[in-house]
Amino acid sequence: MRKIVAGLHMSLDGVIESPEKWSFDYYCDEIGQSIKSRRDATDTLLLGRTMYQEFAAIWPGQSGEVADFMNNTPKLVASTTLTSLDWAGTTLIDGDVVAALTALKQQPGRNITITGSATLVRSLVHAGMLDELHLLVCPIVLGSGKRLFDESGGRVPLKLAGSEAFTTGVVHLTYQQA
Repeated sequence: MRKIVAGLHMSLDGVIESPEKWSFDYYCDEIGQSIKSRRDATDTLLLGRTMYQEFAAIWPGQSGEVADFMNNTPKLVASTTLTSLDWAGTTLIDGDVVAALTALKQQPGRNITITGSATLVRSLVHAGMLDELHLLVCPIVLGSGKRLFDESGGRVPLKLAGSEAFTTGVVHLTYQQA
């Protein structure tokens, strides 16, 4: 059975907003290899509306290994507000996301991976649909910004499935549903 896997960069105080502004200072080859291994196990990308709009504005004009992956991998977008998608290889999920993903997980294939899309990740965690949550926790306190989990979601027990520390001080934590 396929897995739904999410990966996010996070500060020590739980901020996930705008990691492009603070996480690159901690990038190293070990992190690159960790991200690449998750990418190699993926055959479908799952995005929320905001991340789709950001990626669709950037990736189609890029080239290289990561751009080729982003542009050539089938993409699903969970949105109730979008009506059309311009990025090639993208399909809209505008109805029951949990039902659509439950059916998709039953089909043959590799992992369905979410990059960013915090609102979508949060909702899938609370629905019990997220199989793995990969957090790259950077050794920085930001003090403010959007956090992955807020007070509105309620309690969801998770279990630690793996951990790894990188030379730059980043800790890679992998969680699964408990």
